[in-house]
Amino acid sequence: MRLADFIEQNVCLIADGAQAFAATQTPQGVHLDETALRDHIPEILLAVVADLRTKQSAEAQLLKSEGRASVLDGPRTPASTHGMLRAKGGFDINQMVAEYRALRAAVLRLWIDAHGPSKQSFNDMIRFNEAIDQAISESVSYFSKEAESWRQVFLGVLGHDLRAPLSVIVTTSDLLSRMTRDGPYSEQTQRIVRSGMRMSKLLDDLLDYSRTQLGVGVRIVRSECCLSEVLSEEIDLLRTALPEATIRFHTSGAVRGSFDASRLREVLANLVSNAYKYGESGSAILVSLARTAEGVELVVRNRGAPLPSASRDELFNPLRRGLQPAKSGERTSLGLGLFIVREIVKAHRGEVVGESARGETTFTVRIPLQT
Repeated sequence: MRLADFIEQNVCLIADGAQAFAATQTPQGVHLDETALRDHIPEILLAVVADLRTKQSAEAQLLKSEGRASVLDGPRTPASTHGMLRAKGGFDINQMVAEYRALRAAVLRLWIDAHGPSKQSFNDMIRFNEAIDQAISESVSYFSKEAESWRQVFLGVLGHDLRAPLSVIVTTSDLLSRMTRDGPYSEQTQRIVRSGMRMSKLLDDLLDYSRTQLGVGVRIVRSECCLSEVLSEEIDLLRTALPEATIRFHTSGAVRGSFDASRLREVLANLVSNAYKYGESGSAILVSLARTAEGVELVVRNRGAPLPSASRDELFNPLRRGLQPAKSGERTSLGLGLFIVREIVKAHRGEVVGESARGETTFTVRIPLQT
């Protein structure tokens, strides 16, 4: 008997065994009924049967064997749904993959015990293993996607819940700082205020990261403003925050439009801070803002070690840092600065690119005008 026919005739028997094995993999403290344990196992087996009966080209076989067959594109399969539900059910990825190992072994053992090998057996087993491997790939992809989604939900809830006590700390420390101004503890209270503001910035970055990973994106609120004035004010604050840095700002007249001014101030602050951390000591940070035919262009330049070409795009990925050691501040950085820059610019329907040439690093932000 061909393997596809055997599986089809014994779906219930095989699924019973898979269900019993799944019960042994259930996480401690999690109670799943028979339906949840059985989940999509019968449908997965029938999908394997359909795969075994489908003619397969050499190219398709190669893609499956190398794990390059489509997984997340197209309609959801029983295996992908199984992976998602196992993640929701509290299984870890090793427990879920163990189910497939047991399923694979059970099918082959039952088939060979019942009918023995034949000249078609070898090819059937190859096709069966490819189909199971494809099902594992689909399950793992959706399992990972679901698990990551819940991780981001946790980070978002954590960040939200931390806001209230942190706000109290910052407000109270600021009050104490004013009360002790010019007193013996003035410096200590100022240090608390600065640390609290730093924690607040890290928390904001974490919440933005969680929103983007959940597919929500960075939220912006546009309003009519003069971007030249807004960024000039931010430059003044940056000069105070980075007293050792020389920051020069040039703008060619008023640049008005509909922007989220607060968010674009954040973009500028992150780019200038990045230039200060990784730039050549003593060299000026040059910032320019101009209106172009397409919209607005913000450029931040600094001298220093060039960006390795292989890592330029990766600099905008979350939790990444440059290869060069920073002057200061990186021990308390999440590596989200340039990632947040990219997401804010994307929310404005713009783009940001980083380039290095002749000992100078340039980050250019281009945003179309929306009035």
